[in-house]
Amino acid sequence: MALSEELLAILACPQCKGGLQYEQELPALTCNVCRLRYPVREGIPVMLVDEAELLS
Repeated sequence: MALSEELLAILACPQCKGGLQYEQELPALTCNVCRLRYPVREGIPVMLVDEAELLS
């Protein structure tokens, strides 16, 4: 399930408030500044730092 362009335009990383990159194949939202990946479950972004995956 893809996220709408309107939703993607207003979402920001909860840690640094920076922009996010949507990765539809995972699905997840990635912050390249914090190196965190936030999951998207059943079409709903889980924007909790505690739920994010730290990228190496």
